[in-house]
Amino acid sequence: MTLQKATTTPLGKLFAYGIELDGVDRMLAVVRRHLSMDVAFIARFRDNDRILEHVDENSPGVVFKGQKIPLNEGYCQKVVDGKLPEFIPDTSLLPAALQIQETHTIPIGAHLSTPIRLNENRLYGTLCCFSHKPNSNLCAHDIFLLHAFSELLGLHFSAAAAARQALERTANEIRAAILGGMPRPVFQPVYNIATGNLHGFECLSRFDLEPLRPPDQWFKAAHEVGLGVELESHAIDTALGAFPILPENWQLAVNCSPALILSGNLPEQLGVDHDVSHLIIEITEHAAVDDYKSLATALAPLRQRGAKLAVDDAGAGYSSMRHILHLQPDMIKLDMSITHDVDTDRSRRALAKGLTSFAHEIGSMVVAEGVETAQELETLASLGVDLAQGYFLARPMPLEQVQTMALARK
Repeated sequence: MTLQKATTTPLGKLFAYGIELDGVDRMLAVVRRHLSMDVAFIARFRDNDRILEHVDENSPGVVFKGQKIPLNEGYCQKVVDGKLPEFIPDTSLLPAALQIQETHTIPIGAHLSTPIRLNENRLYGTLCCFSHKPNSNLCAHDIFLLHAFSELLGLHFSAAAAARQALERTANEIRAAILGGMPRPVFQPVYNIATGNLHGFECLSRFDLEPLRPPDQWFKAAHEVGLGVELESHAIDTALGAFPILPENWQLAVNCSPALILSGNLPEQLGVDHDVSHLIIEITEHAAVDDYKSLATALAPLRQRGAKLAVDDAGAGYSSMRHILHLQPDMIKLDMSITHDVDTDRSRRALAKGLTSFAHEIGSMVVAEGVETAQELETLASLGVDLAQGYFLARPMPLEQVQTMALARK
């Protein structure tokens, strides 16, 4: 049994103070063995019944996890109501216990039970244990021990409930954002360094909601509450609005998580109505990939139709190299942590040069992100980097401005 203190955000941990996922069951086993009882369980009270959420026993079949028992049956509700004592070493000596059917049918010879209370003294249920035979060795210290564990469980269940409510609020916030038309797409131009020509755009997401948060926090939160694929799919739907106005030789890059790709939704979104030959699917270096074979298989139909694959944020960590080796991308995007000060920092310059040489060796183009000065651009050009994007070249723009650029090109 281990207590842990969580981070300040409920999305980082399931609860603020709690017991590891299997710790409740292990704690229950400790209680049962320490008290020399046959069965220990935690019952959560509902309107008309109680459900046994955790059970530990050495006499299988007496009670079971998930069992639902009416509140008026057994000992638990009567202990909470004060009709039975919490501490009963010998049920045969207590007339009120002898009137309970389960005392004879199970049978129950000794019984200990104490309420589990949440914040503000709200009743959650009970922590109970019993033996089939009376147990004269039980003493007041044992019920004190049960009280201590009950209080600990109350803290755990209170924190877990608060975390679930926080997650539900976050999920509702994300659903409301989608219904409200978020995220708003903006398009950052990407240029060919050698020619200076516009190569295409990366579609980025903006959330115009208070309190303002970076897009990556929105998507991270969405994935943590099970809405990541839905939010990403919605963002890509809005990005695809640029497809009809783009000239054929302008590329459009969209960010995709492995979860979205593996969901199978992407090919349906990019049906026959879309010419995906100028689409770039970007997978970030930070995205965890458990099964590269399945991911490559899911991407194959789109790549066969002409879509290109890019590994984003390359050089920011070890994962980018695994992405590159397993997925064989068409493009490798240098993380801005490498691009910034590449003209003055020898280490960054060496890393950019090495990644560029490696990319060209395997047939991939290289895109530098976050270019902010002319000196950075000149250095990247000297290293053979193919494409660049960043505030020095152009800031992200709305779709209307992209359309104006497209019309001016005709």
